[in-house]
Amino acid sequence: MTRITADHLARSAYVYIRQSTPDQLANNSESRRRQYALKTHARALGWENVVVIDDDLGRSGGGTARPGFERLLAAIGSGGAGAVFALEASRLARNGRDWHTLLEFCALVGSLIIDEDGIYDSRLVNDRLLLGMKGTFSELELSTLRQRSQEALRLKAARGELHTTVAIGYRRGANDRLE
Repeated sequence: MTRITADHLARSAYVYIRQSTPDQLANNSESRRRQYALKTHARALGWENVVVIDDDLGRSGGGTARPGFERLLAAIGSGGAGAVFALEASRLARNGRDWHTLLEFCALVGSLIIDEDGIYDSRLVNDRLLLGMKGTFSELELSTLRQRSQEALRLKAARGELHTTVAIGYRRGANDRLE
């Protein structure tokens, strides 16, 4: 049984592209290339109209404003999206509120979520369970990374090795002292 129906194909496919930081944009072009290739994948699955949303390149999914994500939600909510494509579904949102809003919108209008692992229909209980778990793990991963980073900064500061930018009017002198 294929989950992609004529109704899905009659609507647009949306490819959502995001990389979390400017550093990732500069140093991880392969990820971006793979994400843009989802447009070809959508066409291979039968979509004629494929919309790429890449407004959120260099923006974290963990709470900052993401105009591209808002555009995606608006397209889904209006019934114009037959499917949403991402390399990994849970990367669409990195907080529970955004993730569950996306799942609810997709369920209400019958939009599919498609990633490298599969095709999901959030109206189906097993798919919704799996997507819910993916979202929870993604949120946990982000919290764990944030916690580890904060602890590393705290330990570095305790050792006196945390160096930040120097305030205007000062400069670093010998032995890293401020002058």
